[in-house]
Amino acid sequence: MTGKERIQRILKHQPVDRIGLYEHFWNDTYKAWEQAGHLKNGESYEDHFGFDVQEFWAFNLVADLDFKPQVVAETEETITFLDGNGAVLRRHKLHDSTPEHVDFRVKDWEGWEKIKPLLTPDPRRINFEGYLKAKQEAAAAGRFFVWSGVNVFESIHPVCGHENMLMGMVLDPEWVKDMADTYARLLVDLQKVLFEAEGYPDGIWFYEDMGYKGSPFMSPAMYCELIQPAHRYTIDYAKSHNLPVIMHSCGFVEPLLPHMIEAGIDCLQVIEIKAGMDLLKLHQLYGDQICFMGGIDVRTLYTNDRAIIDRELEAKIPEAMKGFNYMVHSDHSIPATVDYETYRYFVQRALELGTY
Repeated sequence: MTGKERIQRILKHQPVDRIGLYEHFWNDTYKAWEQAGHLKNGESYEDHFGFDVQEFWAFNLVADLDFKPQVVAETEETITFLDGNGAVLRRHKLHDSTPEHVDFRVKDWEGWEKIKPLLTPDPRRINFEGYLKAKQEAAAAGRFFVWSGVNVFESIHPVCGHENMLMGMVLDPEWVKDMADTYARLLVDLQKVLFEAEGYPDGIWFYEDMGYKGSPFMSPAMYCELIQPAHRYTIDYAKSHNLPVIMHSCGFVEPLLPHMIEAGIDCLQVIEIKAGMDLLKLHQLYGDQICFMGGIDVRTLYTNDRAIIDRELEAKIPEAMKGFNYMVHSDHSIPATVDYETYRYFVQRALELGTY
């Protein structure tokens, strides 16, 4: 069974030979493993570990495509810059991390109206060549190929920041709804251009980090009012072409999950344990409706202790694989502190347990 066949069947809850396999890594990990001789220069994780899925991020959603990022400040450890969204962000130089929010020119309707006209389906936003190459590579290797990119929540906060966006949900919900609707239309318009030119993928993978430790960023009612309509719009387009939808969300999103399912998702990824998510609980509650990818506590891999990893996998995989709707993945990304041999063992043991 090829990876493509396997994932297609898992997303339909149909019998397969084993659970699915995929993973994300921090950039530092590749460098460390390559320097140690475990990975050849340019070798993909997909080829090396035999992953079932291959992604490609094809879109550039920065508002002003012609804006050249401007360095605002720089230290030995960080660089602060102004980007084409009018956002001032600070990045670390010495390790991978999400950028720190410093300031935003868009803080309300007035700022949004200045940037909104820039958000057009300009073909320059699309990496046609990269998409087609990745699509062909996945097909040759028998992998399940997904178009990957952010959905509306992850499109909005780079423009106005989480704080302004969340306060807007309370004080000016129509502004937030307009931003969500604008990005939903932009995403679908760009997908139409790309797919008509280079062909459809096997599925769609949206990234939407809608939670933090112990709570979503918004109430279920706010999600249903402001974000879900945009999710429905983007997911409905995918479903109109028989493309299953995987949705990534870090943080505690359990209260939102029934409504994400209503919006049409087929699979939830990444199921972050340290934020309060529980793979087996969710599998029991919603396993007849969606698939799951993730939910294996990456902190067990930090230990590089095989006995600890065994306990984590043995406690979860035999239950999660029931129903033919599970793909193994850590609950975040693999850092360089995880030894190569540890990750190789993790894959081997997970697939041993996950073979039907």
